[in-house]
Amino acid sequence: MEGFKKRQITFLIQLVLVTLVLLGIHAYLLSYFATELVFFFPVWHIYVFHFIVTAVFYSIINYKYSSGKKDIFNLFMMMTFLKMILAILFLLPLLLSDFENKQPDVFNFFIPYFMYLFFEVYALTKFLNKA
Repeated sequence: MEGFKKRQITFLIQLVLVTLVLLGIHAYLLSYFATELVFFFPVWHIYVFHFIVTAVFYSIINYKYSSGKKDIFNLFMMMTFLKMILAILFLLPLLLSDFENKQPDVFNFFIPYFMYLFFEVYALTKFLNKA
């Protein structure tokens, strides 16, 4: 379990740093290029969603791996599928609303979505290669 705690703390520190950097860049770009746009979701809501989902999913996979289950590919694929469902549920209020311009909000959501997915895959691959 010592490996679990070490990996978990390292990942959470990295996740906080990645979140702060991405949120800072995203907020800056929106304030510079999209001053006239009104968004359905505040940017910080999107990042809180991504942060929580990524932290929880990584924690589950890390725990299963630490418990002796070394083949976690199927678990990762199921979690990724669940992440897609949660993303749709998160965007559902926007998609069902009569909000005029939905495309900027969808881009605001999915660009960080793929960045977080890349980071999650990178982190999981990194600790699996050490094993």
